[in-house]
Amino acid sequence: MSIRLNTKKVSLDPETGLTRKRFLESMPEWADCNSIIISVLKGGITNRLYRVQSEKGDLAVRIYGDKTEMFIDRDNEADAIGKMACLGVSPKLVKYLPAEKITIVDFITGGYTLTNSDFLKEELAEKAIDAVRAIHQSGSVFKRIFNPMNGIEKMNAILAEIGASYPEFDIKGTLSRLRGLSAAIGIKEGQYTPCHNDLLADNFILSPAGDIQLIDWEYAGMAPKYYDIADMFQEILAPEKTEKALIKYYCEDCELAEHTRMINLFKPFPDIFWFLWSMVQNRVSKINFDFYSYGKIKYNNALKNLKGLKEMYGIVKN
Repeated sequence: MSIRLNTKKVSLDPETGLTRKRFLESMPEWADCNSIIISVLKGGITNRLYRVQSEKGDLAVRIYGDKTEMFIDRDNEADAIGKMACLGVSPKLVKYLPAEKITIVDFITGGYTLTNSDFLKEELAEKAIDAVRAIHQSGSVFKRIFNPMNGIEKMNAILAEIGASYPEFDIKGTLSRLRGLSAAIGIKEGQYTPCHNDLLADNFILSPAGDIQLIDWEYAGMAPKYYDIADMFQEILAPEKTEKALIKYYCEDCELAEHTRMINLFKPFPDIFWFLWSMVQNRVSKINFDFYSYGKIKYNNALKNLKGLKEMYGIVKN
């Protein structure tokens, strides 16, 4: 999930943190640096995130979170970063070291991390949409195929594998409703486009050059473009008026009604995916974050949207 670009210097746990020694094992090219400054990046709730600065550069270092291999394919992530950096919408991949559980990319020096309220500002919001549209229209092919319903089923299976049970949520019934909705949507995998699949505001960085770059490509894959935008809307939670304006800008006034309908139909899927993800993380993650409350919000948002879809389109069963 997210990275905030504000940092703080802290004492680091040598077992789990990024010490100078551990960093230089990964970046021996920096061994002769006069000074290396390591800071913690706030906001990451999947991995441990650091900024490392010296006269040789400015880097973001990601140390993979506990048991994240259950739901993240790091080869796919590195592939996506490389392709999107070439497109100009991602920082450059510097080192991919899966055996060491480390990925290093360029830090966006002087960058500004968007917030939800920034999507209410027309100029910033349109820059963000320009980046998303560029990804979708790039013609790139990611290694991973992300079928939203299959992704949800997989996350639910992981939840069962780790023995986590949350009877206060009607997971079985909700997934049944989503299966019906997925069948009604009927988008074939051959129609998928490259997607980021985690478009919360924190992952949009305004560079000093004035363009938007995206970070955190762990969940990238070939997916329905409507899912990607629905995921963004369910994260930024902008007013309906703003959503309509952003959809109109994204589709450039082409098939506006159909784009709006499809994005609305996909809205429950990212919320349930992140709900299940949160319940898995609630059991396995050592990061200090209230995954349960975050997941509960996602679950309730999904139920609200399912109810709304039944009222608008009449295709979601109780």
